[in-house]
Amino acid sequence: MISLLGILISLGLLMYLAYRGHSVILLAPFLAMLAVVFSGESAQMLAIYTQIFMKGLGGYVVNFFPLFLLGAVFGKLMDDSGSARSIAAFLISKLGTKQAILSIVLACAILTYGGVSLFVVGFAVYPIAAALFRELNIPKRLIPGAIALGALTFTMTALPGTPAIQNAIPMPFFKTDSFAAPVLGTIGGLIMLVGGMWWMNRQAKKAVVAGEGYGNHKENIEVMDHSNDPSIMNALLPIILVIALNFAFSKWVFPAMDTSYLATEKFGNVPASKVIGTWAIVVALVVSCAAIVALNVKRFKDVKESLSKGALGSLLPIFNTASEVGYGSVIAILAGFVIIKEFLLGLSPGNPLISEAIFINVMAGITGSASGGMSIALNTMGETYTQLAQQFGINPELMHRVASISSGGLDALPHNGAVISLLAICGLTHRDSYKDIFVVAVAVPIAALAVVIALGTMFGSF
Repeated sequence: MISLLGILISLGLLMYLAYRGHSVILLAPFLAMLAVVFSGESAQMLAIYTQIFMKGLGGYVVNFFPLFLLGAVFGKLMDDSGSARSIAAFLISKLGTKQAILSIVLACAILTYGGVSLFVVGFAVYPIAAALFRELNIPKRLIPGAIALGALTFTMTALPGTPAIQNAIPMPFFKTDSFAAPVLGTIGGLIMLVGGMWWMNRQAKKAVVAGEGYGNHKENIEVMDHSNDPSIMNALLPIILVIALNFAFSKWVFPAMDTSYLATEKFGNVPASKVIGTWAIVVALVVSCAAIVALNVKRFKDVKESLSKGALGSLLPIFNTASEVGYGSVIAILAGFVIIKEFLLGLSPGNPLISEAIFINVMAGITGSASGGMSIALNTMGETYTQLAQQFGINPELMHRVASISSGGLDALPHNGAVISLLAICGLTHRDSYKDIFVVAVAVPIAALAVVIALGTMFGSF
C-alpha cells in the first residue's frame, strides 16, 4: 500500500507541477524516483534511472522521432510558404458570414488532418478568425473553442489516416496502420464534429440574444501581406499528398514488398506489420515536404531556415512525451502498480475496450497530454491488452481506434499544454473560454468514444 501511495503522490505532483509550468523533462525522472523511494527500492534508484527510465525514454524516441521531426518540418513549411493562411482564408471566404464558426473549424481540421501542428494552426488561423468574428460581432471568447474543435478532436484521434502522433502510437502495439477501423473512426469523428458544432452555434446564438458582441479586447495582431500567398490548389496539394500517399503505402505498396529481411537478427526480428504504418507516414511526409518547397520555392524567405526551425521545433515536444514514457516505465515495475493494473482489468472483465479507454483517459488527464498519457498506458499495459484482445476475439484495429480516441478525452483538462498555448495565442484566459474547450474537446469526444465502444462491441471492427 505504501508503494501505491507513492505512485499516487507522484502522479498528483506531476499533474500539479506541469500545470504550474515546470518542465516535464525535469519533473518526470525526479517524480519517478520519488515513487521508487516510497516503494522501498532506493538502493536500486540509479539502476532504475539508467536501465528503466532511460530505456523507456530512448525506446519512444527511436520509434517516433521521425514522425515528430517530419511533422514539425511539414507544419513549418506550410506556415512559412503561406499555405496554411491560404487554406484558412479560402474556407472563410466561401462560408464566411453564414457559417463563421464552421469555417474556422473546417480550416483547422483540414490543416491538422494534413499533419500541421496545433501551434502552427493557431498562429495561422487566429488573426483571420479574430477579424471575422469582430466584423460579425461574434464574441471573441468563442474563438479558442472553434480552433480546439477543429484541431484537437476528430482530426487528431478519430479520422482514419490522420498522421497525428496520437494515431501513430498504437500502431506498433497492435500491428495496425493509421487507417485502423475506418468506419468506426469516421462515425466517432462525425459525432465530435456535429456535437461540437451544436454547442458552439448554441453559444453564439445565446450571445446574440444577450447582446454580448465581440467584446472590448486589445488586439495585438500583426497585419500581414497575403498577396503572395499560394493558390488554394497549391496549398491543398501537399495535404492531399500526405493522405493519399499514406493510404497507398500502408495498404498496397509496402504490404506487396518482400520484407522478409526484417525477420533477421540484423533488424531485430521485427514483424513487418509493426513498422509498415510508420514507414507509410514517413514517406508521405517526406514527399509532401518536398512538394511544398518545389511549389513555393520563391515564396520562402529562406528555405534552409524554415527547415532548421521546423527540425528544432520537434525536439521539445518529443522529449516531453518521451520523458513521460520513461516515467511510466518506472511506475510499471513498482509493486503498487500491480494493484492499479488489477483494478483496471477488473473494471470490465468481459470487455478490455472499456478498461483500455478508462486507463488511457486517466493517464492523459494526469499528464495533460494525449500522446504522453497514451504512451504511458500502452507501454505499461499494451501487451496485456493485446493478449486480452486475442482472448476475447477483438480485432486489433478496434483496440487501436479506441486507444487513439481515448487519448483525446481528459487530455484537454486545464493544465494541458495545447490548451494553455491556444489561450495565449488568442489573448484570452481559462475563465473566458475554457468552458467551450471543455465541452468540444473533453465531453463530446468522451461521448463519441462511448458510441464507438458500444458499436465495436456489438458489431466488431469496421
